[in-house]
Amino acid sequence: MTRRLALCLALVLASCASPRGVPVPDPRPEPAAPPPAPPPRAQPKAPPAGTDRRIARDTVLTDSIVLASHARDSALDAAMLERLAVAEPPDAGAPASASAEPDAAALREMFDIDVANWVEKGRVRYYLGFFTGLARERMAIWLQRLPRYEPVIRQQLVARGLPGDLAYLPLIESGYSATAVSRSRAVGMWQFMRGTARLYGLRVDGWVDERRDVPKATDAAIRFLSDLTVKFGSPYLAAAAYNGGPGRIQRGLARIDVGEDEEPDDSTGGAPTAGDAAFFQLADTRYIRRETKDYVPKLIAAAMIAKQPARYGFPAPAAVPAPALDSVIVPDATGLEVIARAAGMSLAGLRELNPQFLHPVTPPDRRSVVRLPAGTGAATRASLDSLPAGDRIPAVAHNTRKGETLARIGDRYGVGVEELRRLNPALRSRPPRRGEAVLVPGRSQLRVWLAESRRAEAAQRARAKGRVHRVRSGETLRSIAARYGLTPEQLRAWNGLQSAAGVRAGQTLRLAPPRSVKGTGRSTSLAAGAGSRVHVVKKGETLTSLARTCGSSAEDLRSANGLPAGRPLFAGQRITIPC
Repeated sequence: MTRRLALCLALVLASCASPRGVPVPDPRPEPAAPPPAPPPRAQPKAPPAGTDRRIARDTVLTDSIVLASHARDSALDAAMLERLAVAEPPDAGAPASASAEPDAAALREMFDIDVANWVEKGRVRYYLGFFTGLARERMAIWLQRLPRYEPVIRQQLVARGLPGDLAYLPLIESGYSATAVSRSRAVGMWQFMRGTARLYGLRVDGWVDERRDVPKATDAAIRFLSDLTVKFGSPYLAAAAYNGGPGRIQRGLARIDVGEDEEPDDSTGGAPTAGDAAFFQLADTRYIRRETKDYVPKLIAAAMIAKQPARYGFPAPAAVPAPALDSVIVPDATGLEVIARAAGMSLAGLRELNPQFLHPVTPPDRRSVVRLPAGTGAATRASLDSLPAGDRIPAVAHNTRKGETLARIGDRYGVGVEELRRLNPALRSRPPRRGEAVLVPGRSQLRVWLAESRRAEAAQRARAKGRVHRVRSGETLRSIAARYGLTPEQLRAWNGLQSAAGVRAGQTLRLAPPRSVKGTGRSTSLAAGAGSRVHVVKKGETLTSLARTCGSSAEDLRSANGLPAGRPLFAGQRITIPC
């Protein structure tokens, strides 16, 4: 009985668990199907509404993922380069790497810079240990980038009569990254400061930074290294001057006895040159910064690893042929996304070929050369030529900040709320959330970038006009002049400098001719010297009251002494009063 009850219960439960609505086969024969009608069923189905938008969204998402990956890689590069910059080798450097090196003859055969005479230096051994220890993971990545750039750089160096092994300088400068930015705001693979970049013909403005343009920056860096090698006669002194500034190296050499009267012992056929030896002699003094003292040892250590990676436990980088490139000339502002679509490539790929563009659009009102994969130039040009002017700049994303509404975003870009809702259908019934990307018309964003660029240029002109520049470490008269669009001769004349005089860190330079004193028509020199006196400020004195004693103005005194606007004088302060 129990079994019978259990069987009945199981059958009831099984019937209850059967899915509802499952069609039961009808034993009756189906009627014959009517003949197929031609209408819509015979035509191919159109893609569902929104397919194009979905494809575009997927493409943008893919590009965003790739660009985010590049940004993360750049951040890791920057972190390790910062650690490299602040590394402190011990003064009495016991070898930090126990790897046995090839003999001197083999090293002379392997390198065209002098490695054999300096490889056992404590600082060189320390950085060999640093690159193979703490920095091993990033060093392996940097070595994988090397084949893409090093052969071309080496060829250009040799063509200029320079050692080809200087091609390893970007390895320690940036890890061969075109977008690297240092703590001192040096930019690009060759880590140019803005003034030096402009001095060597690179364009740096609010739209384009050619320090990130590898071919152009490489040409400028090699010309700079060539000038430094001619000046100092040694690749190691030239490299040190590249890092620390030629003025500092020149002043340091003037303060030491470089032993030029001594004849080097060349009995082994491999004695160091006087110039290379002078660098290591200078590195043992306090006349150059620690970073510059370590610059050549880093170069030697990096070159040792790059030339023989397997010896130091790194995989040999695969050979990468130089990519064949094409280009297209864009006459006016055009979105990089539009160019990438016309070239049949991803936005991330286009930006990798053209890292010099600072915005996702080429500069307005000027011709720009955009690099493309080989064979795509003609088709890209034809596609761009056929585009209506209104389609050249697509909508761009604005990242919503805390408390922003559509109305506030619209005010920023000069766009109505309805236009923003049309571009962002999801925002028709709700406000944007913090961090949400809100599409705005490309032309509106372009106007904002133009306004920001003009403000930056105006601010730079205002800094230069009638104001002063405080010299920073590594700067030269030529680099300062290039930064402000002046000539070294103008700076010398306005600051009373002798023709051979250099500048020193902390020195204040005028960036405009001295103003004429009211009522006299004569020019007043603001540099301390003839016609100037040093005054010790007494309690209650101001710039205005002191300026009256010499018929000058408070602004002249402020400029002569490099005083920030709004900062009062204090008793006991020493200032120069031009009279």
